[in-house]
Amino acid sequence: MKIITLTLGPVQTNTYIVADEESKEAIVVDPSWEGAEIAKTALEAGLQIKEIWLTHAHFDHIGGIADLVKSLPETPPVYLHPDDYDLWKDGGGGARFGIQIDPGPEPIPLEHGQMLKVGKFSFETRHTPGHRPGHSVFYCADAGVLFSGDLIFYRSVGRTDLPGGNWATLEKSIREQIYSLPAETQIFSGHGDATSVGDEKENNHFVKGK
Repeated sequence: MKIITLTLGPVQTNTYIVADEESKEAIVVDPSWEGAEIAKTALEAGLQIKEIWLTHAHFDHIGGIADLVKSLPETPPVYLHPDDYDLWKDGGGGARFGIQIDPGPEPIPLEHGQMLKVGKFSFETRHTPGHRPGHSVFYCADAGVLFSGDLIFYRSVGRTDLPGGNWATLEKSIREQIYSLPAETQIFSGHGDATSVGDEKENNHFVKGK
């Protein structure tokens, strides 16, 4: 598995190009900003973007979708949990921060337990509300990799003071859907450095592992 990290946009959001190096098939997790740059990076790496997966619909995670889609030969399907469709339709809530975006093509609904594929790699969708009602994460057991969006960060967690946020729900999602994974699982978050399940269970002071 090849993972390319691009940190883009006004709040330095991580966008991930995830690829099967054998088939050269790729997907993009959270095209945060500068969609044409994402497409260019994939092209230069010899990769074909087949799908777009969204952890949630805040503007800094969907701001690059429209330009990314325009930069590709075919429009890829975009996946998002339906509990975040309202935010997607509202441009990711960017207006409250003075930012207007085109949210791109209408998403296909994701559900908990749904399997998504990139080449030979299968990812399990896990619904993880708390930061947003429709927040989801993507876990590949074979590669030991998790894309966690804004649920959990390196020794930190996602904020719950924005519309749709709830602390108790966030904590429950982390304990049940993240801390239940193998300790060596690598976590690639929406902001900041990568971490691991084991490190967070030991050192995350917001939600301690039990």
